Amino acid sequence: MTYLLILIVVIICIATLDARYRLFLFSRPVPALVTLLAGTGIFLLWDVIAIHQGIFLHRESPLMTRVMLAEQLPLEEAFFLFFLCYQTMVLVTGSLRWRSSRQAKKLGPTTADAKETM
Repeated sequence: MTYLLILIVVIICIATLDARYRLFLFSRPVPALVTLLAGTGIFLLWDVIAIHQGIFLHRESPLMTRVMLAEQLPLEEAFFLFFLCYQTMVLVTGSLRWRSSRQAKKLGPTTADAKETM
């Protein structure tokens, strides 16, 4: 249960950053949600294939809920994959915004901006 609670807390932390700066889910909710669900689904499918081939094995832990979505696929894995996708998209959109703001500062004010200040 501890691991699931930690995952929920870090998802809330990422969502708080997203809400504050409107980076991903809070910028364009529908496409962002579709992207998050598709990414999580693809990673879950990847896990199922790897489990079937014997690559991934689940080990019991007192930190986990012991709730299984499928054989060898714990509930926490879905939350982790959702977090992974969400974190990645927030980092990507945040870095793109930061980069574009730095480029705008380098270029200085545009001629339209200069006319407005006069």
